[in-house]
Amino acid sequence: MSTPDRTDLARIRYETAKDLFERGQYRDAVTLLDQACALVDRGTPLGGEIQIWLVTAYQAVGDLKAATRLCRKLSRHPHITTRQQSRRLLAILEAPRLAMRPEWNVNIPDLSSLEESTASDRKGSNRPLKRKPRPLPPPKPIDPSEINTQDNRFVWVALLASLAILSSLLWLA
Repeated sequence: MSTPDRTDLARIRYETAKDLFERGQYRDAVTLLDQACALVDRGTPLGGEIQIWLVTAYQAVGDLKAATRLCRKLSRHPHITTRQQSRRLLAILEAPRLAMRPEWNVNIPDLSSLEESTASDRKGSNRPLKRKPRPLPPPKPIDPSEINTQDNRFVWVALLASLAILSSLLWLA
């Protein structure tokens, strides 16, 4: 296999691995990123980018030792951007874990059983449940005696001010 073919294959596996990672399939992403690393020169910018994603995937899987080891190796990468990113990730990976009180955590309930029960309640209907919107209350009528109909002479003041400005401009010209 020639080098451009290997690079194209590595790029395809890399993009597929990113999609899998973003969908939460971390183990599959690690596998594809490992394969992409084997196909590309690790010292290139693409190789560094793939390895940075591999560090993140290792962390998502829970393999912090492999993530830290690879991150340390990447801190000596020839590409400066990869070195910077690896140093930032290494600082995150080596940061001390904070003790968290239980009331700080939010427990998200499992709603899969709820979805099954509502589906059985519909008796085979695949239509989503629709609620009828409540009608809006009619607007309150406006009492004509509360409307301010008195002229506050703002228009006349603005007109006089604009005439004064225009006349002074003409006088200066």
